[in-house]
Amino acid sequence: MSAAAQLRAEAAKRILVKDGAYGTSVQDRKLKGEDYCGGLDLLKDQRGNNDLLNLSRPDVVTSICRSFADAGADVLATNTFNANRISQADYGAEALVERINIAAARITREVADADGKQRWVAGALGPTNKTLSLSPDVNDPGYREVDFDTVKSVYREQIDALVEGGVDFILIETIFDTLNAKAAIMATLEAEQALGRALPLMISMTLTDLSGRNLSGHTVEAFWASVRHAKPVTIGLNCSFGAAQLRPHLASLAKQADTLVMAYPNAGLPNELGEYDEAAEQTAAQVREWIDDGLVNIVGGCCGTTPAHIAAIARTAAGQPPRGIAQAPRHTLLAGLEPMVIAA
Repeated sequence: MSAAAQLRAEAAKRILVKDGAYGTSVQDRKLKGEDYCGGLDLLKDQRGNNDLLNLSRPDVVTSICRSFADAGADVLATNTFNANRISQADYGAEALVERINIAAARITREVADADGKQRWVAGALGPTNKTLSLSPDVNDPGYREVDFDTVKSVYREQIDALVEGGVDFILIETIFDTLNAKAAIMATLEAEQALGRALPLMISMTLTDLSGRNLSGHTVEAFWASVRHAKPVTIGLNCSFGAAQLRPHLASLAKQADTLVMAYPNAGLPNELGEYDEAAEQTAAQVREWIDDGLVNIVGGCCGTTPAHIAAIARTAAGQPPRGIAQAPRHTLLAGLEPMVIAA
């Protein structure tokens, strides 16, 4: 049975749990500059390059991954949010992208398989720090820092390495620009064709304001219309805000998505210092409202969430019925910034 089929079968029985934020756990460890660089021949300061820790401090990444597994996570994502050529250019570490992703996937795979429990590994693709839909120059609306083919090739490099490392799924997450996500989807489909086997997708959008749109202006309904053709194993929301603020938008998505819904919020909103104060039980209580409303199949945490948050969410989800999958629509669904329905 394929990983996708196994996940769907288990998700039909119970609510599954995804892990939490690597960045938060890394920050808690108060690492120094030499921890990041780890003897690698790099000229720029690597502090904050959490993806590089897969090479320089694999023990740290392993420890964090294991802590989420021990907390009850069924889905473990790789520590590769910025492990792409565009994002690593900020650190002068572009040449290490392949090695970073292979190492991250192998670390996560080893933890996932360590105790014989069924877990799945999702290879995480972040949005990069460039946008295809918007110009960074207010005086030149038509200007773009990158083009579609470049972004696609950047994602393809990362995907190929994650697959070599042993991931089950490709997780395109924290999507602020739908066109960036399209490039990642195409890269995944091309990688799948080259492999000659299925490479199932998980897709997760992030909202940039409380009206329920991402940075490129799409509502959650329009976003779903834009990516449904890729037939993802999961669709959902992550990051953005806390669980309470995401709830109405998650409800809109859950109502129409004919696949599993996975959502993983921040631990509330950050304080004036950029830190997250929401306690584990507070986050779990808000996630419980999602569960009671039948909105989710897989739940986890994003920025500010620790293993304690994931453990609390796992306790909350235990024994609760999963969301029922919506019926596929029997009409034409198109998307601009808003969904367009053409009824028969």
